[in-house]
This record gives sequence, C-alpha cells and structure tokens, in this order.
Amino acid sequence: MKTALVTGATSAIGLKICHMLARQGYFIYLHYNTNEDRAFKLQEELEKSYKIKSVPIKADLSSEEGTEKLISQVSSSVHVFIYNCGAPHYGLLTDFTEKSIQSTIQLNLTSAISLTKALVPVMIQKKSGKIVMISSVWGEVGAACETVYSAAKGGLNTFVKAISKELAPSNIQVNSVSPGVISTPMMEQFSVSEKREIAEDIPAGRFGEPEEVAHAVEFLISDKSNYVSGHILSVNGSWFT
Repeated sequence: MKTALVTGATSAIGLKICHMLARQGYFIYLHYNTNEDRAFKLQEELEKSYKIKSVPIKADLSSEEGTEKLISQVSSSVHVFIYNCGAPHYGLLTDFTEKSIQSTIQLNLTSAISLTKALVPVMIQKKSGKIVMISSVWGEVGAACETVYSAAKGGLNTFVKAISKELAPSNIQVNSVSPGVISTPMMEQFSVSEKREIAEDIPAGRFGEPEEVAHAVEFLISDKSNYVSGHILSVNGSWFT
C-alpha cells in the first residue's frame, strides 16, 4: 500500500486532494494545526467512503519546531508528499513585524524545504517518489500588499526547480501547482462586488474550484507524469499568463 503525506489536509484544497488520494487507495497522513475536529471528521469520512486508513497528525509549520514534530509522527515511508500550506499576510511591508515575516516565510517556504529534506532519503533508497508543492500565482508574478507571501512562494517555485534536478537521477519527480483565485473560505473576506470585479479580470471569467487544483495534483503524482519534473503548473484560468 502506498503512503501519502498531505499538509494542510483540512483546507478546502487539502480536502479535495485527500479525497483524490483515498479513491486511489492511499494510506494518508492528514496534517493539521488548529482544526482538530475537522481532521478527525475527515479521517472518518475517508475511511467510511473509501475503506482506507488515515492518521491525523498535528504540527504548527509556521514555527521552527513544527517540522520535527510532524516527522516524529510519521512512522512509515512516504511515497507521495503534498505540501499544501500557505496563509497570506495582507498589508504594506512597512507594517510587518519581524515575527510575522519569519512565520510567513517559515510556513510557505522553510518548512517545505525541511520536510523534503527529511522525507527524500527513503525515496532515494527506493528510487521512487512524487513531491508536489502547492504554490500561488503570486509566487510567479508577485502582489502588492502580499510581498512576503509572494517572495516565499516564489522561493518555493525555485526550490522545486532546483531540487528536481538533484532528485531526477533517483526517479523522483518534484513539481509545483500554482493556483490563481480559488473558491475557498479565504475569499469570503471580499464582498460580492469585489469578487465580481476580480472574476472579470480573469480571462476564464470565474474563480477556480478546489477540485480543479486536486486534478492537477492527481496528474503530477501519476505515472503519466514520470517525465515531468521541475515544472510549475499554473491553474489560474489564463490569469497573468
């Protein structure tokens, strides 16, 4: 049985990714930080619907200690690693505290690197593995008032390109999915009129859906993508292309 680790499993995108993996029979480590009730409810849903096993694991990946805590709860080798963590911090750069800068970079970049470092030795030994980072359109083009988040996601994309070169000889593919605006609870902070204006700027004329991001991940973890590595797959309705 293949094993997957999904960080941010209780988020809108994380939920769809976990359901996709469960349909394929994966044993799944369901990472969460604060949403414990949702994590255990997800475990129940997956086991009831797909007859698979899953284990919720708690860790704060915005802190330096988070990656070590997470890895200590992973008791088996991981075949598929999905890093799906990211929380933008809105505001002018001059309004950021040093603590908020560090936590944003830790969550969106440093923890992804540290977890990859911890997980790849077994993948290298087995000569097999799939790693997918969930990035952001702002990691490709940058956004005012999300400068630190943009920098961290941009760094994540470059990390994907770099580490894919190191791991390609071991038959390990590393890619990134870069969503544009997706219909998630994060968008509820905007008014109806604001969301309409944003959608009008997107050539596709609408927001993406979480399952559309999961579909992209599904391709990148499949055997159909065995010659695809170091790629940033934009899922954004032709926005900023």
